[in-house]
Amino acid sequence: MHQTRPDGTLIRSTCDFCGKEWDPHGADLMIEGHQGALICTSCLSVAYSHVAILGEGGDLAGAKCTLCLEERAQPQWQSPANDAGKVCLRCIKQAATALEKDPESGWKRPRA
Repeated sequence: MHQTRPDGTLIRSTCDFCGKEWDPHGADLMIEGHQGALICTSCLSVAYSHVAILGEGGDLAGAKCTLCLEERAQPQWQSPANDAGKVCLRCIKQAATALEKDPESGWKRPRA
């Protein structure tokens, strides 16, 4: 989530799933979804592990994804820190692929 001033200048950016504020000098990167929704790499790693590796999240299928804003009939990860923070398998995989393609990110998807 981006917080902006009335003139549109950025105040701060925080992960929609854990609330962590983005630090441009820190190790945790963020991926942006539609309308400014953000997921940090820590939350993405947990979501990937739970949904893509362990096959969890099926009970949330059909809920609105925080990143793509769509209701998908596929597993989703729900943040334990924010009940409204849900991310679908498609967005998890897209974010993982985008980060891995960026050599500067240094992020690698979790393995089983």
